[in-house]
Amino acid sequence: MSDIRLVATDLDGTIVRPDNSVSARTRAALQAVEGSGRVLVLVTGRPPRWMTGIADAVGHAGLAICSNGAVRYDLHTEQVLGRQPIPADVLEEVTSRLRVAIPGVLFGAEYGDGFGFEPGYLATDDAPADLVAMQSVTGRPAVKLLARHTDLSADEMLARAQATVADLVTVTHSARPGTGLLEISLLGVTKASELSRFAAEHGIDAGEVLAFGDMPNDIPMLRWAGRSVAVANAHPDARAAADETTASVDDDGVAQVLELLLTR
Repeated sequence: MSDIRLVATDLDGTIVRPDNSVSARTRAALQAVEGSGRVLVLVTGRPPRWMTGIADAVGHAGLAICSNGAVRYDLHTEQVLGRQPIPADVLEEVTSRLRVAIPGVLFGAEYGDGFGFEPGYLATDDAPADLVAMQSVTGRPAVKLLARHTDLSADEMLARAQATVADLVTVTHSARPGTGLLEISLLGVTKASELSRFAAEHGIDAGEVLAFGDMPNDIPMLRWAGRSVAVANAHPDARAAADETTASVDDDGVAQVLELLLTR
């Protein structure tokens, strides 16, 4: 395999711990990647509005691909560089089909400049100012549609959704056990699709990419990269998709791999 020129890593559950922290060891390893002349890309389901704290935690190192590939975001300047939204008419059709396939489902939508949600989607009435309750979330294009259910697991929801709307959108999840939440993107948009496009723009081949992840939304990226690593706490499907497994996020598994890479 070619020498690694680009390192791509998921955030939550991979380098970000359950308490939303990034360890000093992991932060140092990420900054060392950039210091070595390699390209660092954070690839996440998070929207840009959730990236400020992460940018600080990693010393504003690297580029971010947010919303599962729908948004490209510069961590150095904290600016959105591009979006790939789902058209409003597609959102309407997708939500209509899913209400039949998954009775009781509720929807929220990331628009790139805020978040809208149906009544009942969130359990609180005192949502932050950039979260807006609305009767319909399909009135304008969204970079990510979210579907929530109180009684079904994300894996159960994913199976139903893929059988229902796979011709219209890309459906995945990064939900922890016991959480029924799907993440829906423009058809063909994944972490892998945007990472591949970014790499090609910089003359980097998949064989020169090292990727880390832990959840089903990471699977396309783990399969695409020349070398892929799942953390020990990863979803079983993500571990199966990766070439190898490292220690858990709590044990700085990503940092362990990067430290070895940087000593070669």
